[in-house]
Amino acid sequence: MSEDPREGRAQAPLLLAEEVADALAERRPVVALESTLISHGLPHGRNLEVAREIEATVRAAGAVPASIALLDGRVRVGLDPAALERVADGAEVVKASIRDVPLVLATGRAGATTVASTAWLAHRVGIEVFATGGLGGVHRDAERSWDESADLPGLAVTPITVVCAGVKSILDVPATLERLETLSVSLVGYRTASFPGFYVRDSGLPVPWTLDSVEQIAAVMATRRALQARSALVVANPIPEASQLDRAWHDEILTAGLAELGARGVSGKDVTPFLLAWFHEQTGGASLAANIDLVLSNAALAARIAVAAAG
Repeated sequence: MSEDPREGRAQAPLLLAEEVADALAERRPVVALESTLISHGLPHGRNLEVAREIEATVRAAGAVPASIALLDGRVRVGLDPAALERVADGAEVVKASIRDVPLVLATGRAGATTVASTAWLAHRVGIEVFATGGLGGVHRDAERSWDESADLPGLAVTPITVVCAGVKSILDVPATLERLETLSVSLVGYRTASFPGFYVRDSGLPVPWTLDSVEQIAAVMATRRALQARSALVVANPIPEASQLDRAWHDEILTAGLAELGARGVSGKDVTPFLLAWFHEQTGGASLAANIDLVLSNAALAARIAVAAAG
C-alpha cells in the first residue's frame, strides 16, 4: 500500500480526494458518508440530489464531507461529481460490507460501502466521525435465521463515532440493543433518554447515557482516544419531531407488513428491502421524506461534532 494515498499510483487501493487529504493533514473536521444509502437506499433520480444535499449540509456546518465508495480498484475517500453520479446510477454498483471490500477491489467492480465498511475505511484513513441514516441490527426471528447485520460486529472493532437515528423499526430493536451492549459498543442519546426508532423519535426503549451538547460528545471522544478504545461510539439522534411518522400509523403499517412477509414467504436478505418498499407504498412516500430528513439531521450533527472534536 502506498505511504501516501494521494499519489494515485496504480498499486495503491486507497485514494483520498485532495480536499479530504488536506483537511486530515491539517486536523480540520471531516465527516465520512456511506454510499449504500445513495446506490441502494433511495430511489433513482432522487438519490443523487440527496447525496449532494448531504454533502452540502456537512459543509454548511463547517466540516469537509468524505463520501466513500469502491471504484476502479480503489477505495475512494471523497467523491468528485462524476464519481458521485456513478454511485447514484447504481446499475453496476454492488453493496460491499467489510468482507466484500477486497473482492470488489480485486475484481474491479464498483461497490457502495455499508455502515460497517464505511466505518472501517474511514477509521483506516484517520476520519473520526461518520454520519449515516440508521444502523443495521438483529433481524426479527434471528433465533431461527441467525440473521444479524455485519454492522454490529464491525462497530465492535472500529473506534469511530457514528451518528445515526437508531435502527429501523422493522428490526428486532431490543435484541439489537442487547448485542450492542455485549459487543461493548458505547451508546449515547443526543438530547434524549430514549433510543430512536428511525421513522419515530422513541422506540420505547432507553439509552444508557444522554449527552446534551456536541462539546460533551467531543470530550467523550477524546477520553476514548486516550484510552485507546477499540469499539465505536454510537450517537443516537432522533429524527426531527416535525418529520417523524405518526406512531399509531407507523405501528399499523409495520404490523401489516410483517403479516405480508409471511403470506408471501419473503425471508433472509429480501426482508429489509421488502419492508422498506412496503412502508414507502403504504405511506405514499412519507417514509422516504422522513428518511431523507433524518439523514440530513444526522449529517448536520456529525459535522458539528467533528468541528467540536477538532477544536
